Amino acid sequence: MNTEAKSRQGVIYALLAYGSWGLFPLYWKQFGSVPAAEVICHRLLWSLVFLVILAAAWKQLAPCLRVIRSPRLVGLLFLTAALLSFNWGLFVYGVNTGQVVETSLGYFINPLVNVLLGAVVLRERLTRAQIIAVLLATVGVIYFGWHLWKVPWIALGIASSFGIYGLLRKMVPIDPLPGLLVETAVMAPVALILLGIFAGHGSMHFLDTPKITLLLMGGGIVTAFPLIWFISAAKLLPLSTLGFFQYLAPTLQLLVGVFVFHERFTLRDGIAFAFIWTAIALFMASSRFRARKEPVIEPAA
Repeated sequence: MNTEAKSRQGVIYALLAYGSWGLFPLYWKQFGSVPAAEVICHRLLWSLVFLVILAAAWKQLAPCLRVIRSPRLVGLLFLTAALLSFNWGLFVYGVNTGQVVETSLGYFINPLVNVLLGAVVLRERLTRAQIIAVLLATVGVIYFGWHLWKVPWIALGIASSFGIYGLLRKMVPIDPLPGLLVETAVMAPVALILLGIFAGHGSMHFLDTPKITLLLMGGGIVTAFPLIWFISAAKLLPLSTLGFFQYLAPTLQLLVGVFVFHERFTLRDGIAFAFIWTAIALFMASSRFRARKEPVIEPAA
């Protein structure tokens, strides 16, 4: 496959991945009154089933077994799994309580949170443009919360949990698919215990109706497929190109929240998001400028 064909295929995979994540609210909204905790438990368990089948088909089970033999790596992956579960739960809660606009805000500011974490934790130097971008995003978040008279904790929780998740995953020397499989495996006992508690109290919704049952089981598939598409896109596209697609998901979430679920989006909301979008544009322009200035190292023949 030539370079142009690989790039074209990579773009298709990126559109599928980020487009799916952007349309996720349409799926999770179907659960109605089912508690987010139960949805996430089933999402974990059915994702595990699907990922085991996938890893076996792709011959990726051996790396998983190597990780399990390392208590340090298992401990790190348990922590990342807990963060990912929290992120998933917060997103489902936001969707099912009519706060999709705020969840999209969380994913818009997530890349800027990553920059901030890199500077604070990894001591990475920020450019002047990146500092201004982080400050603009901060102003946007504060303004968003101020005019609503509340802290936008869903947006902040989504952005910070996923940012810390990404930071910790950088410390785990394992590919995405085996890593996600081990993460879901270490959280599976917790999910089973919680589902047992729900069943004991007679509050479990699994098997209530065919629709709810199929939706809960399908949570594993809709979780895994976008990840597969993302991994495929990451292999075929430069990270700088892939970075442009990451804003497709929150943009679609925002559009779904406003035009499909008819959530409120006032002029004040628009002003808050304008600060965020300006910060993103500045951040992306700075990243592109730095990429062009850096020398290109040709691979050895």
